[in-house]
Amino acid sequence: MNPKTRIKWLVSILLLALAALGGLWFVTAPGREAAQRGGEKPIILGFAQLGSESGWRIGNSRSVAQAAEKAGIQLMERNAEQKQENQIKALRSFIAYQVDVIAFSPIVEDGWDNVLREAKEAGIPVICSDRSVNVEDDSLVACFVGSDFYAEGQRAGQFLLRKMEGVPGPIRVAEISGTLDSTPQRDRARGFRDVIAQDERFEIVYSKSGDFLRSLGREVMKDILRSEKIDVLYSHNDAMTLGAVEAIEEAGLAPGQDIVIITVDGEQGAIDLLKQGRINCVVECTPMLGDLIMQLAQKLAAGQEVPRLIYSEEEVFTEFDEDLLSIPPRGY
Repeated sequence: MNPKTRIKWLVSILLLALAALGGLWFVTAPGREAAQRGGEKPIILGFAQLGSESGWRIGNSRSVAQAAEKAGIQLMERNAEQKQENQIKALRSFIAYQVDVIAFSPIVEDGWDNVLREAKEAGIPVICSDRSVNVEDDSLVACFVGSDFYAEGQRAGQFLLRKMEGVPGPIRVAEISGTLDSTPQRDRARGFRDVIAQDERFEIVYSKSGDFLRSLGREVMKDILRSEKIDVLYSHNDAMTLGAVEAIEEAGLAPGQDIVIITVDGEQGAIDLLKQGRINCVVECTPMLGDLIMQLAQKLAAGQEVPRLIYSEEEVFTEFDEDLLSIPPRGY
């Protein structure tokens, strides 16, 4: 048994032991396509998910698992439970196991240089999925696949300009932002502000992080209603928005009427509220990235070059759409 095979064999035993103890590791066997290839060695992909904080994130994990099965890629997945230190440990475990490719959704942008340098030194290419990182050496990451968060913020702002056309100012806006220092939090805020800055009627009177969590979205909205009179709520994800809608209704107000609501993601729950008139605009951010990740993993494992940025195609759903009832089930 050669040294690399011996290491993988020993780590496999360790992972199975962790799973038996209720740990966070999930290892899937090669899919049907691998078996059909007559025992060809499958690609091993280490995937470090940041958590399971929302329906979006759960849908994203499911998309990756299903795509790996379909592509015949062995998936080694770990859930970091919203902690960067857990993700760094997961990446180091993948490096020790000598996986072929690593993919991860970084919780925040900063603090990854050391572990990504270790991956590069081990010859393991890294894919950033959904969120990106801020590193001194761009070569530490092979590519990013996911949404253009700045464009999402712009789309939210563009809807607001249309919605408030002819309405006298000032128009008071509250923002519930995502996890501080994460890519979507930074870019969704920046894109939105760059658009509404074109119109002096708009004023952001409140901005606070809800950490992409429904419970915190509800609590932040309660604080907004206690401290400010607002016309518009811009929320960085649907989970926080659903919590905010609960708080608005508890205060005796009508969401979508007394307060214009703009949200990002496109979860089924948000689309349902849009159809009911309780949300005014849903900017899509698709979690269905699994197939793209597997295609990139296959190319990188074969030593091929891939594009640095791969953005998913997305839509905007608004109260102005003629047939909201035709929106198909979201799957997340």
